[in-house]
Amino acid sequence: MKDIVFCSNNCFVLYSAAVQAKNSENKESVPSLPQSPMKERPPKAFHQYSNNISTLDVHCLPQLQEKVSPPSSPPIMFPPAFEAAKVEAKPDELKVTVKLKPRLKAIHSSLDDCRPPSKKWKGMKWKKWSIQIVIPKGSFKPPCEEEIDEFLKKLGTTLKPDPVPKDYRKCCFCHEEGDGLTDGPARLLNLDLDLWVHLNCALWSTEVYETQAGALINVELALRRGLQMKCMFCHKMGATSSCHRLRCTNIYHFTCAIKAQCMFFKDKTMLCPMHKPKGTHEQELSYFAVFRRVYVQRDEVRQIASIVQRGERDHTFRVGSLIFHAVGQLLPQQMQAFHSSKALFPVGYEASRLYWSMRYANRRCRYLCSIEEKDGLPLFVIKVVEQGHEDLVLTDTTPK
Repeated sequence: MKDIVFCSNNCFVLYSAAVQAKNSENKESVPSLPQSPMKERPPKAFHQYSNNISTLDVHCLPQLQEKVSPPSSPPIMFPPAFEAAKVEAKPDELKVTVKLKPRLKAIHSSLDDCRPPSKKWKGMKWKKWSIQIVIPKGSFKPPCEEEIDEFLKKLGTTLKPDPVPKDYRKCCFCHEEGDGLTDGPARLLNLDLDLWVHLNCALWSTEVYETQAGALINVELALRRGLQMKCMFCHKMGATSSCHRLRCTNIYHFTCAIKAQCMFFKDKTMLCPMHKPKGTHEQELSYFAVFRRVYVQRDEVRQIASIVQRGERDHTFRVGSLIFHAVGQLLPQQMQAFHSSKALFPVGYEASRLYWSMRYANRRCRYLCSIEEKDGLPLFVIKVVEQGHEDLVLTDTTPK
């Protein structure tokens, strides 16, 4: 038996005659496809070449029929719980009630009970919250204190005491009214009857020095010299802070020296802008707040004598919240009954004080205190002056 070689697409296939006989036997058992109009294979062996066409017989495999699955049973429909409760149970039927309960979550801590269930997003557990503040271009002017006070006053949500009367006391050195800044002229100190000086204005005067007890010495001497000296910065009288450089005639008020950028040192000396060193200095002083007890050394006996001798006065003498108006007087026949071992009670004495109100917890009012004579004995009178109420007069034979 000879082998036959077929060539198709440049590939050679060895086809045996024995295999061909075996295939012919299988043809009888397997139903064949309808015969194609192709020509019969030649009986003799020869070499045949065809382009993209093979003369091999194509047999079709037997096709198995698909098994049809049995029809699925219809799904069981359970009525909702509230509808199932309405259906009346029949004696021949079985009643089934299904209650669906939510699955319990694992509790990690007792704080999880009060937390609301958070919404879970796909791929992330938390969402970030970003806030963008857009500031318009241009200059923004913040409101001043007066505008804020007016706004709070319109709202009526704050408790604010009545405005304090303006302080008209003037410093004898810098001529500014009222107490100054703590890191500046500082508080006012009493020099004499109705004469006031700022603490730093007096302390930084050339002649003045401070004792260990806090007394300022030679303040009156510095004041008399300042009445003839003109400030190099503001060109006003009262300058007492001189430059420490030899033969330098520049002299300033304390506040003007700060504005002129003079350099102050810890040994209580000062250099003007023309003579100060460039850059910073180890002994330079840049903070002027004084929290220790400081007072002006003065002759109190002479000061009290001047108050009594002047009589009619057009000035104010104030000690803390006590405002002194009149001293009063005592006649020789009144001396025995109008004094005690600790105090004198002159007839005509008058003073006023700002103190807490007897009617409201968060307000202050004015108390006018005076001494009168009744049946040869002193009578102490207190008049309560409060806005919105009539004046209340309290009297007693003792100051307590």
